[in-house]
Amino acid sequence: MNTLFMHCRPGFEGEVCSEIAEHAARLNVAGYAKAKPQSACAEFICNDAEGAERLMRELRFSQLIFPRQWARGSFVELPETDRISVLLEALVEYPVCGSLWLEVMDSNDGKELSTFCRKFEGPLRKALLNAGRLVEDAAKPRLLLTFVSGRRVFVGLAAADNSAMWPMGIPRLKFPREAPSRSTLKLEEAWHHFIPRDQWPQRLSDDMTGVDLGAAPGGWTYQLVKRGMLVTAIDNGPMAESLMDTGLVQHLMADGFTYKPKQTVDWMVCDIVEKPARSAALLETWLGEGLCREAVVNLKLPMKQRYAEVRRLLERIEEGFKARKVKVSIGCKQLYHDREEVTCHLRRLDMKPR
Repeated sequence: MNTLFMHCRPGFEGEVCSEIAEHAARLNVAGYAKAKPQSACAEFICNDAEGAERLMRELRFSQLIFPRQWARGSFVELPETDRISVLLEALVEYPVCGSLWLEVMDSNDGKELSTFCRKFEGPLRKALLNAGRLVEDAAKPRLLLTFVSGRRVFVGLAAADNSAMWPMGIPRLKFPREAPSRSTLKLEEAWHHFIPRDQWPQRLSDDMTGVDLGAAPGGWTYQLVKRGMLVTAIDNGPMAESLMDTGLVQHLMADGFTYKPKQTVDWMVCDIVEKPARSAALLETWLGEGLCREAVVNLKLPMKQRYAEVRRLLERIEEGFKARKVKVSIGCKQLYHDREEVTCHLRRLDMKPR
C-alpha cells in the first residue's frame, strides 16, 4: 500500500504531481509522482511502504489545491468473472472499513465504466458485509475502489473526515432553474467546501450584507440572495430582472476593481475574468482594509506553471497580510465547477462578528 492515488480535473495531472511532490519533499517522504496527460488522475509512489499513510496523516485533504480525491493502496488485476472473490482475497491485508465508494475517473473512459460500477456495487457490498470486511462505522476508514477498467482497480483507503465529501470529489448539486447562469454552482460548491455545514446559519445568515464584483448577469448574486442577504451588485452589464425584483439587490454600474463600500460588508464575492495577480491584489485590499469579513474569489490560471503561479500568489497574499498585521485564514481549491481557475476563500480572524 505504498501508492497515493489522486483524482483531478483532466489536464491538471501535472499540477497534482507538482503539488504532492512538494509536500512529500517537505515531509521527507521519498518517492516520485507520475501521471498520463488527460487521464484525470495521478499517483505518488512512495519508496517506503508506510509513506502513503504518512502523507495522508500529515496532510489535510481540504488544504490540497488540485486533487479532487485521494486514497492510499495498490492496484489489483481482476479476472473477467468472479471479480468479487479476487477483491475479497486482496482485502485480507486491509482493515475492516466503515463505508464503500466505487469511483471512476472524470474522463470519457470513466463515464463508460460508471454503468458497470452501479451494477457491481450492490453484489460487492453484500459480499463485503457477509465477509465482515465492511461495517457501518464512520470512525473506520472508507474503502475506495477506483476502476481504471473492468479488469483493473485501485483498492484504496481514506479517512472519511480527511478525503472528499463526495465520490470522486464531484458534488451532487442541482442547477436551480431560476439562477441567471450556471456559474452559480461555483459559489454554492465553494460554501460546501470552505464552510462547515453546521456554521452556515451563523456565517451565511439573512441579516448579512454582500458585494458581488463583476456580478452580471447574477449567478453569484443569486446565491447571496438565496440566503436572504442584501447585495450590492457591481457591473456595467445588466442584471437578471428576477434578482432585481427580489428587492434585495442594488445594482451599481461601476468598475469592480475600484469600487469600495462605505462600510464593512460580511461577504465579498468575485468571478471576474482578469489576470490572477490583479484579483489577488483585490483580495489583499478588501480583507486587509477590513472592507469585508469573508470573501470568495476565483483566480484565473495561466496556461503553464499553474501550480507554481498559484503558490506564488498565495504566498504574496500571506505576506501582504503579515505586513498589514492582520490575521486572515486562506483556503484555495480547484473545485469541480472550476475550469482554468482556482477558488480562494479568505476570512478575517481578528474582526468581531456582527
